[in-house]
Amino acid sequence: MVFFAVFLLFSTLIFRLGIVQIVYGDDFKREVDRTEDVTVNNPVPRGKMYDRNIKLIVDNTPNKAITYTRNQGTKPKEMLEVAEKLAKLIIMDDEKVKERDKKDYWILTNPEAAKEKITKKEWDLYNQKKLDDKKLYDLQLERITDTDLQALSEADMEVLAIFREFNSGYALSPQIVKKNVSPEEFAVVSENLERLPGVDTTTDWERNYVYDKTLRTIIGKISESDKGLPKEKLDYYLSRGYSRNDRVGLSYIELQYEDVLHGQKARIKNITDKAGNVLSTKVISEGQRGKDLVLTIDMDLQLAVEKIIEEELMKAKQDGNTRLLDRAFVVLMDPKTGEVITMAGKQIVKDKETGQTEMNDFASGNFTTSYNVGSAVKGATVLTGFKTGAIQPGTSFFDTPIRIKNTKPKSSWKSGLGTLDDINALKVSSNVYMFRTAINVGKGHYVPEQPLPLDPKAFDTFRNSFSQFGLGVRTGIDLPNEMVGFKGSERGPGLLLDFAIGQYDTYTPLQLAQYVSAIANGGYRVQPRMVKEIREPLMKNNEIGPVVKEIDPVILNRIDAKPEWIKRVQEGFRRVMQEPQGTAVGAFGTAPYKPAGKTGTAQAFYDGPERGKFTKPPEVMNLSLIGYAPHDNPEIAMSVMVPWAYEGDQGHHANNDIGRRVLDAYFEIKKQRQETNPNSGQPGQTTESVQAAAQQDPVQGETGQNQ
Repeated sequence: MVFFAVFLLFSTLIFRLGIVQIVYGDDFKREVDRTEDVTVNNPVPRGKMYDRNIKLIVDNTPNKAITYTRNQGTKPKEMLEVAEKLAKLIIMDDEKVKERDKKDYWILTNPEAAKEKITKKEWDLYNQKKLDDKKLYDLQLERITDTDLQALSEADMEVLAIFREFNSGYALSPQIVKKNVSPEEFAVVSENLERLPGVDTTTDWERNYVYDKTLRTIIGKISESDKGLPKEKLDYYLSRGYSRNDRVGLSYIELQYEDVLHGQKARIKNITDKAGNVLSTKVISEGQRGKDLVLTIDMDLQLAVEKIIEEELMKAKQDGNTRLLDRAFVVLMDPKTGEVITMAGKQIVKDKETGQTEMNDFASGNFTTSYNVGSAVKGATVLTGFKTGAIQPGTSFFDTPIRIKNTKPKSSWKSGLGTLDDINALKVSSNVYMFRTAINVGKGHYVPEQPLPLDPKAFDTFRNSFSQFGLGVRTGIDLPNEMVGFKGSERGPGLLLDFAIGQYDTYTPLQLAQYVSAIANGGYRVQPRMVKEIREPLMKNNEIGPVVKEIDPVILNRIDAKPEWIKRVQEGFRRVMQEPQGTAVGAFGTAPYKPAGKTGTAQAFYDGPERGKFTKPPEVMNLSLIGYAPHDNPEIAMSVMVPWAYEGDQGHHANNDIGRRVLDAYFEIKKQRQETNPNSGQPGQTTESVQAAAQQDPVQGETGQNQ
């Protein structure tokens, strides 16, 4: 009976084996031989940045690195073995190692001791499937003591640091283990690659900012490979073929032109077996580093302007009433094309560790911060008056304080200005002329010492008109995070008068530059831009590739004003800087390049970084200046902003001092270049005109609202 039973069992086994081999044999063979194609994208260096004269601003510095590529089937113990071997060949810093990393490593290297962290009752629950693997592991982590972790030696910590980098990568994607590898380490690891599966030596790159303290807040930052893609944009980048550990632009130009700078990644196809082992690799495409950007910035002029700002800021700080002064801004723009030739900003800060005063780059403040700018907006006020019929060219008012019932008199900055027309009102910066214009826009009837009701819709009239110049709306610059400024919410008659002299809404320094450019070029609001050209990359570091795309000027809108109206404002601006009694003639009267412009002083409340120290914000004076030159054929437009310049009624004139030195520097550089090369012109010289651009690009947004 036993013999017969054994015979039946063996017969059944032989029968089943026959079915497996004969019936399903081919299927199982195909499954064993099955392979998978896994495509991996390897990153390439980012594109470079140059100034308009092809002077290198941002480059990539190569450095030796060690990488690790994990196969799909690689187990933690196998990775640990490789890490232990590699630790004997290189010096690895363990500063990135966290407590959780130490606990994971302790469990991996002390499996028996880790099992003892679990009670018999918990093991029974685990065997009964009432506790899962994750819960069991969490209990082990909780019960690891400081004494357990203190037992890790320096050698263990070095292995752990390497193992941690191994684990941070993704299957079949090279992960940088160590950057800036010494030549000795690079050589010894290269010699032992056969004993280190997955490890390789390569050349990595780091972003090199040639001018470390210049334009840094405009150029922006990129992420690190160990941190990878920003969480808030993870899905966006993954859907575009990025890897999780790719370096991407995080701010400003690096972010704005990420698609251009990132380049085309090298694509490698890995053929793996069912277990995840790589059988072969095939290069699909070599990849190409990112395209290069040629910025509109002139670095010679940029550096000169930044030095001027620093010197004038420190000079102004010598006054006793400048405790809150900590920043100043300058924008230089080609009024005919919108190319930003210089965007400079400096901020005085104290180092938290040393307590020493430092001068930091704050160029981004030109479009991310806004202020009351004062009388600089009076050109827009006059043109608004013309447009609405509130005043006519040549309309005159006697400059005497406006006295509204139950309010303080509102007057000009000094008495005795006399009877003024629109041109001379700009020249001497009459507040009263602008008040009378605003009253007419608001359909009011002014009687001294009587109430002054005004139509609240006049605020909308003014703001819509100002927006045509770029005041109170986005300028459209090719940079992220541009702010529009703050609009006052109340609509009292006195506030409308304040609006007309630039002491209600706030504007950015870049908006001022766009506004004065529109005055200078005859009424076209031109979109400012930071990038002039996109070029193909070349392998040779000392050469620049051919132009892929040239960024053309864009006309956002034509100001709704007759040419003769704009010419009257231009004449007023000319007199400001060139004729006696002009508010800026003291600084610009001797300038040989025939400047025109407008000064501004605004009473404001301090709202800067020290605001928390005051129960009530102190009253401060903001200084501004807009200008262009030469007045009869403008080639450069300028805005200067010095917020919180001083407290009290009297103080320095850093806005005028900075503006004069900046324009002097511009024309001096132009002269030097023409002497060196007669065919060269001013910084940012171009043959394009606003009128030509307007013919090529249809006027957008006649109302001037942001498009």
